[in-house]
Amino acid sequence: MEPERNNGEKDDEYVDWRGRSVQSTRLGLGGVKAAVFICVVEVLENMVFLSNAANFVSYFKASMHYPLAQAANMVTNFMGTSFLLTIFGGFISDSFIPKFWAFILFGTIELLGLATLTVQAQYARFQPAMGRTPSTSEAAMLYGGLYTMATGVGGIKAALPAHGANQLDHTNKRLMNAFFNWFFFSVAMGGILASTIMVWVEDNKGWKWSFTIGIIIFSAALCIFVAGLPFYRHTRPTGSSLSRIFKVVASTARNWKTPSQEMITENGFGGRSSNKFRFLNRAIMDDTISPGQVEETKTFLGLLPIFLSTIMMNCCLAQVQTFSVQQGVLMNKRLFNHFEIPTPSLVAPPLIIMLSSIPLYEHLAGKLSKSKKFSEKNPFEPLRRIGFGLVLASVAMAVAAIVEAKRREAAVYDKVELRVYWLVFQFLLLVFSDFLTLGGMLEFFYSEAPDSMRSMCTALAWCSTSMGYFLSSVLVWVTNSVTGSLGKAWLGGITLNENRLDLFYTLLCVLNFVNFLNYVYWAKRF
Repeated sequence: MEPERNNGEKDDEYVDWRGRSVQSTRLGLGGVKAAVFICVVEVLENMVFLSNAANFVSYFKASMHYPLAQAANMVTNFMGTSFLLTIFGGFISDSFIPKFWAFILFGTIELLGLATLTVQAQYARFQPAMGRTPSTSEAAMLYGGLYTMATGVGGIKAALPAHGANQLDHTNKRLMNAFFNWFFFSVAMGGILASTIMVWVEDNKGWKWSFTIGIIIFSAALCIFVAGLPFYRHTRPTGSSLSRIFKVVASTARNWKTPSQEMITENGFGGRSSNKFRFLNRAIMDDTISPGQVEETKTFLGLLPIFLSTIMMNCCLAQVQTFSVQQGVLMNKRLFNHFEIPTPSLVAPPLIIMLSSIPLYEHLAGKLSKSKKFSEKNPFEPLRRIGFGLVLASVAMAVAAIVEAKRREAAVYDKVELRVYWLVFQFLLLVFSDFLTLGGMLEFFYSEAPDSMRSMCTALAWCSTSMGYFLSSVLVWVTNSVTGSLGKAWLGGITLNENRLDLFYTLLCVLNFVNFLNYVYWAKRF
């Protein structure tokens, strides 16, 4: 049996940057100090990513001369692809290269994409002339830079939180909960800086300055990450986890007519088999499949229902960067009659409120963790947090429907513009919903993942966001098709005032509530 440290982790599970076992190196690797580097890097990384994503519509429209609808669709596709590629990034960092080097690799790729966009923004010869859309070469440069950047983002989002959590004691659930709370704090802090400082630069100094500043900030993030190298502890890649899962599934299919599952469990697993997906136990009749590989497959498949149950909430969240922005454009953005609020900055006040609540949340969780009642029924347990977040998303869509109905009534019938700060209420609810849901998912998927798949399983949280963006586009199309066949499409008008966005928001509210009931079913079975 391999020796273990006091925290229950195997000594050879982690190595230092030279590849030596932690047991044979000096003390002090990992811990809170190493995790702090990760959180600081996430602030800067997310600041660069969101500063572009939050305002790309204006760049595609004003500088590249794409129509508004196409520009909005390009942003949705970019965001969706970035988060979807986290699965690819997680697979690479689990299977082939350590998470530290995965971050360096994908960070370099993102920097290359950002540099391509910067060159195009700097020089007029790479941009379309006024009044025409980009040529084939100009569009190729734009899309090349965009999706190179998206590939880098996907790898970073998968590798960074898992690498940060690897620095801490997995047996200390309170410490793990705190890390993911502060990691989300870093995500939100980057969002605030992006929606205020960077949006101001884009609107007032131009995109060539914004892209240049983004390169400088992201380069600084890479340097800070590398500076933490002597403090990190690392995990060794374990080979292709997906190949092992496919082999288990294929072996199960080949051995479907084997003896009873109870006999397989007794002979192959020594009584250590989990009760979930017991049909997969047939796979060990194949000499190339080990009980550990079967249990790894069971664990991964067990996470999928929770993952699928969170997609609808992220569909609601996608409205912040699509229809909510268009609402803000048509509303009175003046504050105190002399300051105009940029629509992408509307998310800043809710983020600030949410950020200020995280220290309070941590203080309360720290106190409750010392009580016996808390340990028996933890209200901050990840699955409960996700459930609370799903409920808040439904409430947010109900509020959004009411606000849009009032905005449309005022614009169409009273010929006045409603104040833009009315949108803050739905933004606030969605921000807290995202905090509870995304933070809970990151902690849940990391904690429950097989040791060999922590990055890829953590990436499921980001992949849910991607699926939400794509589902939003599908729901818009389905809604227009159905309502159009009944008389008038809810979202088929040229302007927002001609549409029934309030009814679409109501539909999202109902669908998300039904999804919440589905989530409760799977969460109770987990």
